[in-house]
Amino acid sequence: MLEMHPRNTGGEAATVIHLDLSVAELVEHALARGEAVLAANGALRATTGKYTGRSPRDKFIVRHPDNPLDVDWGKVNQPLDPSHFAQLHRKVEHYLAQRSHYVTDGFAGADPRHRIGVRVVSEFAWHSLFIRQLLLRPSASGDPTGTKPFTILVAPGVHADPAVDGTNSDTFIALDFKQRIALIGGTEYAGEMKKSVFTILNGELPGRGVLPMHCSANVGEQGDVALFFGLSGTGKTTLSADPSRRLIGDDEHGWSDEGVFNFEGGCYAKCIGLDREREPQIWDAVRFGSVLENVVLDDATRRPDYTAQTLTENTRAAYPVDFIPGAVQEGMGGHPATILFLTADATGVLPPVSRLTEAQAMYHFLAGYTSKLAGTERGVEEPQPTFSTCFGEPFLPLSPMTYARMLGERIRRHEARVYLVNTGWSGGPYGEGSRIALRHTRAIVQAAIDGSLERQTFATHPVFGLAMPTACPGVPPEILDPRGTWRDPLRYDEMARRLAGQFVENQSRFDLDPEVLAAAPKA
Repeated sequence: MLEMHPRNTGGEAATVIHLDLSVAELVEHALARGEAVLAANGALRATTGKYTGRSPRDKFIVRHPDNPLDVDWGKVNQPLDPSHFAQLHRKVEHYLAQRSHYVTDGFAGADPRHRIGVRVVSEFAWHSLFIRQLLLRPSASGDPTGTKPFTILVAPGVHADPAVDGTNSDTFIALDFKQRIALIGGTEYAGEMKKSVFTILNGELPGRGVLPMHCSANVGEQGDVALFFGLSGTGKTTLSADPSRRLIGDDEHGWSDEGVFNFEGGCYAKCIGLDREREPQIWDAVRFGSVLENVVLDDATRRPDYTAQTLTENTRAAYPVDFIPGAVQEGMGGHPATILFLTADATGVLPPVSRLTEAQAMYHFLAGYTSKLAGTERGVEEPQPTFSTCFGEPFLPLSPMTYARMLGERIRRHEARVYLVNTGWSGGPYGEGSRIALRHTRAIVQAAIDGSLERQTFATHPVFGLAMPTACPGVPPEILDPRGTWRDPLRYDEMARRLAGQFVENQSRFDLDPEVLAAAPKA
């Protein structure tokens, strides 16, 4: 590993390793090095160049003969030969040794019983600030985890040679669970660091009896915890940032025998269309200490233009969770009473909300249906229907059934209510219908959490078998049955059958229990 030097906050006359600099120091370094600019609201704004989203085709796991994990190899978990990883490792270490860089120490997992230490070595000061705000910070005692920390080396200036290094392009995200090292090169997109940490946790925590989850979480005054599952852009951050409830975390959590705990110390919110009136907590969190990623600034005033998609639709803000008023500082809560599966349905078929039986909950968790939204991955320019198992398939090193069985067992044991919430389109597919209004989705979420939705009458969707409420406080009743929102109901029926067929095709990947299979839609 790279040799550590004492902390240095001076100039760049010599090659220096900057160890655990403060927020203010990292901002100063990023500005002095020309890596970023300061926005009018005090946030540091950086751009990521060629790649403004993740590169899933460039992610690999090293395949050792004695790999410590039972990896589910395939298109998601692509194997990399140890010799190729060693070559890339030498390239990255040599590159970083030739220039000043930044080291950030932290950990993932708010529960001391289950946390994992993380060290990030980064080429850029702004990357160090980004990960500093997303990791949990060590206390003065050092917060020992009892295991060797995972080291992530981030060198955007290093490019792979596919013919020599066994990669698919000059970009690489490579994880070695045996050596506990991850390499990131050829991309400046900061989200690769965050999701590498999440992948590590998804690999290691199930063996410790903890279910890792791609979800946000909040808690009410009575201690009632709610989970919000969903892919990027489906509303996890927005819907969990509720002024009437306390935020535990916005994206990644573990569910242990003791309850739910946040993996992170910060939030990574989508900024496109960010509005002060609709999302005041997120708006106010973007200030000094936050990192804006690919957000367009006015040339004269440096004010962010959250409507602009000049660089990407996948504009982001990273900030500490304590920038959200009333956030749960310890990052832990009890067992969830309400679970919401969020899906941005681009076909306009699914109801705004459906109540799920236990079998339906297992089926839709394994399906993980949603639409990839523009910018979250390279090449995605408009919503694309997709199935992402457990609402986080790109980050699951193990078999999806491992996570699904753990969730099902916890739903049964703790009698959690489960709902499928469509935050996508109504009245027609993308390009014809309209996005379901955020105020209506907020009202649905409130009714699900406070129990008032359970007091309504329900109708059954003829194709998907979902229980649709006929009324919900704060929501126009005419939008609750999606068929009635289409100009041509027969065309809706055709689209519903088509989507059901995609579900049935997708389910062939899994060996489903009979009761779960019975919850499938009727194609």
